[in-house]
Amino acid sequence: MRDRRRDVGDIVGVAKNENGAEVPTVDMKTCVFCELIAGKRPISVIDETEDVLAFMDIQPVNPGHVLIIPKHHAPYLGDLDSTLGGHIFAMGMRVAAALRTCGVRCEGVNLFLADGEAAGQEVFHAHLHVLPRFVGDGFGFKFSPNYFVLPPRAELNDIARGIRNALQPLPGIPEGINR
Repeated sequence: MRDRRRDVGDIVGVAKNENGAEVPTVDMKTCVFCELIAGKRPISVIDETEDVLAFMDIQPVNPGHVLIIPKHHAPYLGDLDSTLGGHIFAMGMRVAAALRTCGVRCEGVNLFLADGEAAGQEVFHAHLHVLPRFVGDGFGFKFSPNYFVLPPRAELNDIARGIRNALQPLPGIPEGINR
C-alpha cells in the first residue's frame, strides 16, 4: 500500500514577510488540493462557492465520503480566518444533510478535521471530512487504554483554566463569542 503522507517540508516553506516575520509559503505544484482547484487533476465536485469547494474523496472511508476545502491554500485550521472557517463548516452541514437523503448508506455523519501531523493530517491544506457512517462500517477512533479512567475534577478545572486563558479573539466572530 502506498504511503500517502507527506512531510510538511515538502509542501510548506518559510520566508520572511515585509515586517521580517517568518510566514509559511507553499509550492502550489506540490499541494494536491491546490492542483484540484487549479483543474490540474480530475475531481468530482459536489458544490462550490467563491471560497469553498466540496468534492468526493478518492480514497473514501465509506461511499459518499466528501472533502471540503478552502479555495486558497491554508495548511492548518489556524491559517483560516473565522469567516472562511464558518463557510467550510456550513457547507459541511449542508453536505451532511444531503448524505442522509441522497441514497448512500448513511445512518449517521462524522465531521472530521485533522489539524497537524500528530492529529492525522496527511495533506497540508486545511480540509473537513464529511463521513457517512453506518453500524458496522469498520471506521472509528482508537482510544488509549486510559480513556475510561476519568480525571479528577480539579485536573479538568486546571486544564480548562489554561485553555480559557489562552483564548484569543478571532476576526469576524461576534463579540459574544469572542469575550
